[in-house]
Amino acid sequence: MLKLFDVVFLWLHIVVILFNLFGWLWIRTRKIHLIVLAGTLFSWLILGLKYGLGYCFLTDWHWDVKMKLGETNLPNSFIKYFLDQYTFINLSAETVDLITAVSFILVIVIAIYLNFIRKD
Repeated sequence: MLKLFDVVFLWLHIVVILFNLFGWLWIRTRKIHLIVLAGTLFSWLILGLKYGLGYCFLTDWHWDVKMKLGETNLPNSFIKYFLDQYTFINLSAETVDLITAVSFILVIVIAIYLNFIRKD
Protein backbone atom coordinates (compact mmCIF):
# COMPACT_ATOMS: atom_id res chain seq x y z
CA MET A 1 0.00 0.00 0.00
CA LEU A 2 2.90 2.38 0.73
CA LYS A 3 4.24 1.86 -2.81
CA LEU A 4 0.84 2.88 -4.17
CA PHE A 5 0.81 6.01 -1.98
CA ASP A 6 4.33 6.84 -3.19
CA VAL A 7 3.21 6.68 -6.83
CA VAL A 8 0.03 8.65 -6.11
CA PHE A 9 2.02 11.38 -4.36
CA LEU A 10 4.54 11.46 -7.21
CA TRP A 11 1.83 12.06 -9.81
CA LEU A 12 -0.13 14.40 -7.56
CA HIS A 13 3.00 16.51 -7.12
CA ILE A 14 3.62 16.57 -10.86
CA VAL A 15 0.02 17.55 -11.62
CA VAL A 16 -0.02 20.32 -9.00
CA ILE A 17 3.31 21.73 -10.21
CA LEU A 18 2.26 21.69 -13.87
CA PHE A 19 -1.12 23.20 -12.99
CA ASN A 20 0.57 25.93 -10.94
CA LEU A 21 2.79 26.72 -13.91
CA PHE A 22 0.28 26.46 -16.75
CA GLY A 23 -3.27 26.48 -15.36
CA TRP A 24 -3.65 30.13 -16.35
CA LEU A 25 -3.47 29.24 -20.06
CA TRP A 26 -7.12 28.18 -20.28
CA ILE A 27 -9.90 30.63 -19.42
CA ARG A 28 -12.01 27.83 -17.90
CA THR A 29 -9.30 26.87 -15.37
CA ARG A 30 -8.17 30.36 -14.29
CA LYS A 31 -10.31 30.61 -11.15
CA ILE A 32 -9.32 27.17 -9.85
CA HIS A 33 -5.73 27.97 -10.84
CA LEU A 34 -5.88 31.05 -8.63
CA ILE A 35 -7.20 28.91 -5.75
CA VAL A 36 -4.42 26.32 -6.18
CA LEU A 37 -1.82 29.11 -6.31
CA ALA A 38 -3.26 30.58 -3.12
CA GLY A 39 -3.10 27.18 -1.45
CA THR A 40 0.51 26.74 -2.50
CA LEU A 41 1.38 30.23 -1.28
CA PHE A 42 -0.43 29.55 2.02
CA SER A 43 1.58 26.37 2.54
CA TRP A 44 4.90 27.99 1.62
CA LEU A 45 4.46 31.18 3.63
CA ILE A 46 1.83 30.77 6.36
CA LEU A 47 2.51 27.15 7.27
CA GLY A 48 6.13 28.02 6.53
CA LEU A 49 6.14 30.32 9.56
CA LYS A 50 5.85 27.20 11.72
CA TYR A 51 7.65 24.58 9.61
CA GLY A 52 10.13 26.64 7.60
CA LEU A 53 9.78 28.92 4.59
CA GLY A 54 8.75 26.96 1.51
CA TYR A 55 7.07 24.22 3.54
CA CYS A 56 4.82 22.00 1.42
CA PHE A 57 2.40 19.76 3.26
CA LEU A 58 2.19 17.51 0.19
CA THR A 59 5.95 16.99 0.22
CA ASP A 60 5.83 16.39 3.97
CA TRP A 61 3.22 13.64 3.54
CA HIS A 62 5.09 12.19 0.56
CA TRP A 63 8.39 12.11 2.46
CA ASP A 64 6.66 10.33 5.38
CA VAL A 65 5.68 7.58 2.94
CA LYS A 66 9.17 7.47 1.39
CA MET A 67 10.83 7.21 4.82
CA LYS A 68 8.53 4.32 5.74
CA LEU A 69 9.69 2.70 2.48
CA GLY A 70 13.29 3.11 3.65
CA GLU A 71 14.39 6.14 1.62
CA THR A 72 16.78 8.47 3.35
CA ASN A 73 18.57 11.74 2.60
CA LEU A 74 15.52 13.25 0.95
CA PRO A 75 15.93 16.90 -0.09
CA ASN A 76 13.59 19.58 1.24
CA SER A 77 12.19 20.14 -2.24
CA PHE A 78 10.16 17.69 -4.31
CA ILE A 79 11.37 19.47 -7.44
CA LYS A 80 15.01 18.87 -6.44
CA TYR A 81 14.17 15.23 -5.73
CA PHE A 82 12.39 14.82 -9.06
CA LEU A 83 15.25 16.40 -11.03
CA ASP A 84 17.81 14.21 -9.24
CA GLN A 85 15.84 10.97 -9.63
CA TYR A 86 14.24 11.29 -13.04
CA THR A 87 16.41 13.59 -15.15
CA PHE A 88 20.05 14.27 -15.91
CA ILE A 89 19.70 17.81 -14.58
CA ASN A 90 22.00 18.31 -11.61
CA LEU A 91 21.31 21.64 -9.93
CA SER A 92 22.05 22.70 -6.38
CA ALA A 93 19.13 22.91 -3.96
CA GLU A 94 19.61 26.68 -3.84
CA THR A 95 19.36 26.98 -7.64
CA VAL A 96 16.25 24.81 -7.73
CA ASP A 97 14.67 26.92 -4.97
CA LEU A 98 15.51 30.14 -6.83
CA ILE A 99 14.10 28.89 -10.14
CA THR A 100 11.00 27.64 -8.32
CA ALA A 101 10.46 30.97 -6.54
CA VAL A 102 11.01 33.10 -9.66
CA SER A 103 8.69 30.86 -11.71
CA PHE A 104 6.02 30.99 -9.01
CA ILE A 105 6.21 34.78 -8.72
CA LEU A 106 5.94 35.11 -12.50
CA VAL A 107 2.89 32.84 -12.55
CA ILE A 108 1.26 34.81 -9.72
CA VAL A 109 1.75 38.04 -11.69
CA ILE A 110 0.22 36.42 -14.79
CA ALA A 111 -2.71 35.02 -12.79
CA ILE A 112 -3.43 38.36 -11.12
CA TYR A 113 -3.29 40.13 -14.47
CA LEU A 114 -5.60 37.65 -16.20
CA ASN A 115 -8.08 37.34 -13.32
CA PHE A 116 -8.30 40.91 -12.09
CA ILE A 117 -7.01 43.28 -14.77
CA ARG A 118 -7.70 41.78 -18.19
CA LYS A 119 -10.70 39.66 -17.11
CA ASP A 120 -11.34 37.57 -20.21
